[in-house]
Amino acid sequence: MAADTDPDRYAFVVASNRLPVDRVVDEDGNEGWRHSPGGLVTALEPVMRANDGAWVGWVGQPDVEVAPFDNEGIHIVPVPLSSEDVEEYYEGFSNDTLWPLYHDVIEHPSYHRDWWNAYKRVNARFADQIAEIVEQDGIVWVQDYQLQLLPAMLRERRPDLTIGFFNHIPFPPVGIYAQLPWRAQILDGLLGADVIGFQRQDDASDFLRAVRHIKGYTTKGSTIDVPVDDPAAPRSRKGITVRHVEARHFPISIDAESFEAIAHRPEVQERAREIRESLGNPTTVLLGVDRLDYTKGIRHRIKAFGELVEDGRVKVEDATLVQVASPSRERVDTYAALRDEIELTVGRINGDLGVIGHQPIAYLHHGYPREEMVALYLAADIMLVTALRDGMNLVAKEYVAARFDNDGVLILSEFAGAADELKQAVIVNPHDIGALKDSIQRAIEMPRRERSTRMRALRKRVRDNDVARWSRSFLEALDRHAPRGSRIDPSEDGAERHREAEDDGMSIFDQDAQKARAAEDTREARGA
Repeated sequence: MAADTDPDRYAFVVASNRLPVDRVVDEDGNEGWRHSPGGLVTALEPVMRANDGAWVGWVGQPDVEVAPFDNEGIHIVPVPLSSEDVEEYYEGFSNDTLWPLYHDVIEHPSYHRDWWNAYKRVNARFADQIAEIVEQDGIVWVQDYQLQLLPAMLRERRPDLTIGFFNHIPFPPVGIYAQLPWRAQILDGLLGADVIGFQRQDDASDFLRAVRHIKGYTTKGSTIDVPVDDPAAPRSRKGITVRHVEARHFPISIDAESFEAIAHRPEVQERAREIRESLGNPTTVLLGVDRLDYTKGIRHRIKAFGELVEDGRVKVEDATLVQVASPSRERVDTYAALRDEIELTVGRINGDLGVIGHQPIAYLHHGYPREEMVALYLAADIMLVTALRDGMNLVAKEYVAARFDNDGVLILSEFAGAADELKQAVIVNPHDIGALKDSIQRAIEMPRRERSTRMRALRKRVRDNDVARWSRSFLEALDRHAPRGSRIDPSEDGAERHREAEDDGMSIFDQDAQKARAAEDTREARGA
């Protein structure tokens, strides 16, 4: 896609609640920016560089206004949020209304009209900002549940755009979703997109059911007929003019190669040995790594492990559970209560079952850099991912990617999206404490040969379906909805290919189509 002549307008825009950089201020008051690690940034960096892309989002701090700037080759366009916005739009509607609702009401959602008004206000602010900076016939990819109204708002302001939306968290069954007072408005917002992506097929199916049940729109396979007032638009079987919206699953992944590369570093392997030694070199190290969130099933795994030790099925000296619980949304009451409950439970188990020199559970309420996390993955014999509901859970894939030794056991909740792909894990229902205890004991006693066979299969799956493949698959689907001449190249070598194509006077997508037609003609000729 050729770049616009206006340097402040961009061919490809990604919108997310948070920017891919963190604002840091040193002791002298000097402002700087630190690149945020994460699979989404890794996946989209080469695409954005190849297609003159910009990233729109909040800087992560209230009442801070920052002018657009460039960071490591990506155009950064900040959207300011006030303290009131953060309280009502982010902590309120996004994380105390939508988050619990979309995670099967594990905790009760709160419904407040002031929060809803703030959600609309902030989504409109994003829409105004993006509408000003994206070039004619540009492409916008909106990320996650905080911005579900943005696609329709953008389409109203800029009908020339091609718009994608990806939901990183689950989408609930229609019986749960229907509780939301603003259910129709959220669906209208999402249906402003051309392609709507979900983590699991079940999530896409639940969304399609909600569209049929609440909006009354016709769906066929993954396609939704959205009525429009446009005489030039195609007509449905009912004779009304419609836009075709695609809604299906695109399971996200990680940069598996980078995790394996870190795991191969001698200093990381030495750190893994130090971790085991600091724990007293138990026979088995079990590991949980989560944000401190009620959806992650932390309480369930701690309860199951504590009962195994209490029952005498696991000797306290032989096993240690390391639970990393990174701080999360600490100003939301349910999260503060969860932290208190988990820390009281850990203290009780350690007090009742610990011995001098060894405690059953090592609890760490910190976030850690990626190298330390990989060292923990290498140190752990068993990885516990017991989410009660999760869109994907990338920790499961990170553990697999790091285990280049083809050892270790992954215990994985059937309610995490990763369970659809990582079928060689030990799959559990985390609500069934008895079955969870049996699975932990099975993992502890699993023979080396079985562990290796399972891990090899898991690693192949993660390597073959990495985050780059995820982004390519979504952008290729979005490309099919883009008008001719305004398409993006999702590949890493896109910039060079576009330059070559422009020299030939033909888009690279036309070239690919021409090659495909030639191949088909050859096959038909051979068949004749």
